[in-house]
Parts: sequence; structure tokens; C-alpha cells
Amino acid sequence: MAGRGASGPVVRALSRAARALKQRHGGDAEAGVVRALGASAQQQEGNGEGYGVRGFRGLALVGAGTTGLLGLAGVAYADEAEHGLAPPQYPWSHNGVLSGYDHASIRRGHQVFQQVCAACHTASLVAYRDLIGVAYTEDEVKCLAAEVEVEDGPNDEGEMYMRPGKPSDHFQNPYPNESAARFANGGAYPPDLSLITKARHDGQNYVYALLLGYREPPAGVSVREGLHYNPYFPGGAIAMPKMLTDGGVEYEDGTAATESQMAKDVVTFLSWAAEPEMDERKLAGAKWIFVLSLALLQAAYYKRFRWAPIKSRKLVFDVVN
Repeated sequence: MAGRGASGPVVRALSRAARALKQRHGGDAEAGVVRALGASAQQQEGNGEGYGVRGFRGLALVGAGTTGLLGLAGVAYADEAEHGLAPPQYPWSHNGVLSGYDHASIRRGHQVFQQVCAACHTASLVAYRDLIGVAYTEDEVKCLAAEVEVEDGPNDEGEMYMRPGKPSDHFQNPYPNESAARFANGGAYPPDLSLITKARHDGQNYVYALLLGYREPPAGVSVREGLHYNPYFPGGAIAMPKMLTDGGVEYEDGTAATESQMAKDVVTFLSWAAEPEMDERKLAGAKWIFVLSLALLQAAYYKRFRWAPIKSRKLVFDVVN
């Protein structure tokens, strides 16, 4: 009887732990704990006064299991807070073995980059001439480059001067230096987006989810002034505000400029910027596979019909004559 009475606070404590586990991780975890408690209770009833050691052993196992579940949940929550929520997997049209970039999407993505992203970011490894034959004609690229003022020099007097851009120029940084960029963005430094889809884990899905992942912070989560809650960003607080809104860009081809469409197009553009040679690489790979297949067929033919008869022939020597 003493053992039965002492177990009451333990059962109540475990019940409270199960309810707390349900609030954080859903009903499945609580159901497991409740089933374990029920089994312990049935064991208690079946054994009557002989509850004793076995009853406390069952409660100890239940407590250890609950502690383990809560510990794993805490580790998962801390990892999510540190590294950000894992982005969903999206079916990018250029990810197939024989698939290429959507060049219309690259052009629209460059338009989004130019009108939205370029206010704070740059893609310094991309030159205007890289867009020729990919998203624009040569004349269109010359017009795009001429719209930008580029610092050049020194001139004959030893001074730097500004000139219209040329196709050979790279995308310009909106800030003269890192200090100016940090001052304009509350201490945060906007990264160069040339290789962003390669510099981040699961880059394409990460950038897409990040652009569309802005929301109000959940209960119990506070974000300091000047930051914005985004669960896909490590730490959950990002200095960049939500930049994409429906109709924020007017596409030249008449495509509806929804948030998801703009995010998809700009990610396609950034993927091309990180791997502009991907289409040529896949085409070269397909050609090599075709040639090697022919070589394999030729080798199999010679092995079967040319070399096999010679290898398997039987030579008989007449040693008598």
C-alpha cells in the first residue's frame, strides 16, 4: 500500500509531462505516454498488493522514455532555431539529367533582380555580355549596360571618371564599400548573389522558401526591432524585409507577377548565374555517353565475333609426321 500511495505524484507528474509534450509536438507523443501509463496501471491492478518493485520499475521506464522524447524534441527544436527550418523540395524544371534552363524564366528573373534585388545586392561575377543568347540579344544587352554608370579611369589627368556601361562590364555594387552597405542596412551586409544557390545548402529551395517565408513570429518568439521573422533563415530573424509582393514587377511578356512567380523566376536566374555552363555541360555529357555507347557496342562485337573464335580455337599438332 505504501508503494501504491507513493506512485500517485509520479503518475500525476508524468501526465503533466504528456500534456506539455502534446502542446509542443502533437498528440502522437502524448498517446504513447498515456498507453505506457495505462499498461502500468493494469499491471498495478493485476498484481494487487504486490505492485511494489515491478510497478515502480514500469514507472521508471515510462519516465525515462518521456525524458528521452522531451530531450530529442529539445535537440530538434534547438537545431531548427540554429540552422533554420528545412526548405521543401520543389520540382525545378532544369534539375533533370537532360533538362535545360527555362530561358524565358531567366529573362523574367533578371528583371526581378534588376528592379528589386539590385537595390541592395549585386552579382559581381556576372557580366552583361553573359546574357547574350541566354535571355537577351546583343543589342538589348548593349542598351541594358548603357543604362548603368560605371567608374573608370584614371584619365589623362589621373582622375577617375564615370562612363556609360559596356557589355563587358560586370553587374555593379549598389554601395561603394562594405561599411556603407552595413550602415544602410542596420549593420547587416547584403551578400553577393552570384553564387548564392551554391553557397547555401539546398540553395535553390532555400532561396525560394526564404523569399516566401516571411510571417508573424509565433507566440513566445520575440524579434528585436529592425529584424523580421523568417523560419527558414538561421536563427529565425533576418534584416532583409519582405521584398516580393503581387504585382511588384510588370513582366514584359505579360506573365502574372505573383509572389511565387517572381520568386521562381529570380531563383532560376540566380541558378543560371551560379552555373551558366550547365546546359553546355549536360549536352556535352549526352554526346560523350552516345559516343561511348557506340564504342561499347563495337568492343562487344569484336569480343564476340572476332576475338572469341580465335581465343577458343583448338590447335592440333601432328607430332608423328
